[in-house]
This record gives sequence, structure tokens and C-alpha cells, in this order.
Amino acid sequence: MRSSKSRSRAKNNRNRPSGGNVVNRVFDSSGPEGKVRGTPQQIIDKYNQLARDAQLSNDRVAAENFQQHAEHYLRLLGEAQREIEARREEQERQNRERQAERDRERAERQEREAARQADLAEAPQPDVMDFNAEQAVPESGLVETPESQDATPAASEEKERKEKPVRRPRARKPKATPEETPADNGDTPEAAE
Repeated sequence: MRSSKSRSRAKNNRNRPSGGNVVNRVFDSSGPEGKVRGTPQQIIDKYNQLARDAQLSNDRVAAENFQQHAEHYLRLLGEAQREIEARREEQERQNRERQAERDRERAERQEREAARQADLAEAPQPDVMDFNAEQAVPESGLVETPESQDATPAASEEKERKEKPVRRPRARKPKATPEETPADNGDTPEAAE
């Protein structure tokens, strides 16, 4: 069986914020008029309403008591909102730092790419050969082949003619005459004779 002390301690610990989202957390407030349950903003509104009602009934002590309860939750809510704002600013600062780092990396990458392109542009380029020239360049180190010697238009036409197959029309079979046609009775021409 539990002692009454441990039960009362557990009850007192319930109303303390546990580092979670205090703004949306539901609290049980034990005020002079009984329990008030809700988020800090709802509890503040309720105690302010009770304080106004107490003032209208000329009960200054109860009105002050309700205002003090409302002020407690107002401080709690203000502190939670400051913490939220501080976390948000810290996240924004970290995001700005990350973005700046990404921008630096992108700029370095672009500089490296530009330097690589400049190195390629300054590198010695291979000689380009003109195959349409009339004379073969003996200094090129290329071996003369029979195809390269036939550079005249007549030779190229002759080469195309040799490579292109000639199409000849197909020979048609002559139509069979009635006496050559086998009979419908299943006999073959040799059997009919």
C-alpha cells in the first residue's frame, strides 16, 4: 500500500512542465474554486473570467487570488514561448550556416570545373586531317591504300557500282494448261495416262 506522502508528491509533479511543448500541454490547476483543466492559455482565460466575476460581486480577495493564478500560467506560457522562439532562431542560424556552406561548396565546384575547362582549352589539340584535299600529305605518317588512291569522281562511281548489287526481274513460271492440271478425283497426271 502506498503512503499518502508519495501520492501527494506524484500529484505535485504532474503540474510541472517536463520539457515538452508547454503551449499545447493540458494542465490541471487546483484553484480556489476547484479544478481548472486546459492549456495554459485556456487556464489564463478562465482565471481572468473568474477574477472579473469576483470583482463584479465585490469580492476583492477572490479577484486577487484568481489574478495571481492567471499570472502564474501567464509566466509559464511566456517562458515557453521564449524557449520556442530561441529554438526557432537557433534553427534558422544553423540553416543559414548550412546554406552558406552549400553555397561555398557550389562555388568551389564551379571554380574547379572552370579551371578544368580552361586546362582542356589550353592543352595541345590533335592535328585535324582534311580528307577532301587533292594531295595526300606524306608527313602524316599514314599508309597509302588503294582506296585512297582512287580519289577521282569516276573511280568513286565505279566503286559504288561494284558495291551496289544489280537487281534483275524474277522469271515467272508459265501457267499450267488444263491438260497438265491434275484431275479433281485425286489422280495424278501420271496415273491418268
